[in-house]
Amino acid sequence: MSEILLLFLGGVAAGALGGFLGIGGGILVMPVLRFFVGLSPAHAAGTCIVAVFFTTLGGSYRHYKLGNVDLRPLIPVMISGALATTVFSFVFLYLSTRERWLDMGIGLVFALISTRMIAEGISGLIKRHENHKGKNKINGTLTQKTAIGSLAGVLPGLLGIGTGVILVPAFIYLLSAPVKVAMASSLTCFSINALISSGFKYWQGFTDLNVALPICLGALLGANLGAMLNKRVSSNALKIIFGLVFSYVSLKFVLLFIEVKI
Repeated sequence: MSEILLLFLGGVAAGALGGFLGIGGGILVMPVLRFFVGLSPAHAAGTCIVAVFFTTLGGSYRHYKLGNVDLRPLIPVMISGALATTVFSFVFLYLSTRERWLDMGIGLVFALISTRMIAEGISGLIKRHENHKGKNKINGTLTQKTAIGSLAGVLPGLLGIGTGVILVPAFIYLLSAPVKVAMASSLTCFSINALISSGFKYWQGFTDLNVALPICLGALLGANLGAMLNKRVSSNALKIIFGLVFSYVSLKFVLLFIEVKI
């Protein structure tokens, strides 16, 4: 009973953070599955992506109702992302036999983005400047969007984690979208990636539904709360939070890889 409660509360926290920052919430779900539940890296990835789908579903729906999402400009990102997720879901089968590299891969992905997000957030607070160049739209060419979607689709298929680490900064820095619109759009695009990856991971036998169910229920609740909080908090503060969270999780997974290797 205590483990079910822990999973449910972890889902609530992951959903809230996911809806708040425009990510899937896997940055909280994955550590819970690996460090508290004790799932193997492959089964943690397979179970995490199922739970994360419910975070993206709840969060993107709430953001859509708040007017932060315009679906039409996102279609190229969704289609290219779906194709990439499908391809790399098959590559995951190979990586699942080398599980410690899953931990290292997750740690590196989190590390690559955290430093820049923190720096940008601090810089924005000092300058007290908000990026409004894109109004409430996702700009950019078809080529840019296809490339972003293709790159973002790798992570859910290959590592079972979210695409927020790619989509959010790509929408902000390459497509000149406001931070909150970028986060809302990231959730919407990732919901497609997560659905496809979840189906493949379940079919491949890497999903523990008994563990995933309470997390999913909590994530649905938390995602709606996080999306509502997003509307009331400074964009620059969100950047700093985003970066700090990924820095912490990155360190945890890299240390785990080192310990296993030794």
